Amino acid sequence: MPLAKVLYESGDTLRYVYFPTDCIVSLLYVMENGASAEISVVGNEGMIGIALFMGGESTTSRAVVQSAGWAYRLLGQRLKDELDRHGELLHLMLRYSQALITQMAQTAVCNRHHNIDQQLCRWLLLSLDRLEGNHLVMTQELIANMLGVRREGVTEAAGRLHKLQVIDYCRGHITVLNRPKLEQLCCECYAVVKTETDRLLPYKRPPL
Repeated sequence: MPLAKVLYESGDTLRYVYFPTDCIVSLLYVMENGASAEISVVGNEGMIGIALFMGGESTTSRAVVQSAGWAYRLLGQRLKDELDRHGELLHLMLRYSQALITQMAQTAVCNRHHNIDQQLCRWLLLSLDRLEGNHLVMTQELIANMLGVRREGVTEAAGRLHKLQVIDYCRGHITVLNRPKLEQLCCECYAVVKTETDRLLPYKRPPL
């Protein structure tokens, strides 16, 4: 799962579902003019392609690899067959869907009411929760596309975090130096999403 790989575009018919192990995939809503904004991130806690078991065969979002790594790929029909056989799996997928809906709703609120510094902090924390360690490989241009803001805005926000010694940033490599401080600078949106995810999915899959 290389960085920036597009798993599917808005309107595509879904044939596969993906279960990330140590990569992160962003789901983005794309406007008619090509502008886009991230609506959620998926890591080893979840699955890409929930529309397949929610009654749909196509998607309204674009799925892009945000952090390179690995994932399991499964034919969508195989997943449907397993859901018909195992009620426990269906219940787990429904809990994950609720966690994902919470994240999407909170992201929409955050994008509307909070400044870019807070949005960047939220995005970094959600990414860290889905990775091993405190290091991310991510360009400012890609972050800007995820947040739906100008690249210059991300540069300025990252610069402020760097001056506060919260992160170190160099040539697409971001290292979080002070997570507690990052959480203090973040808006309440991250805590809402994390609390609900931990409640619904107390046992995350280990990385590959």
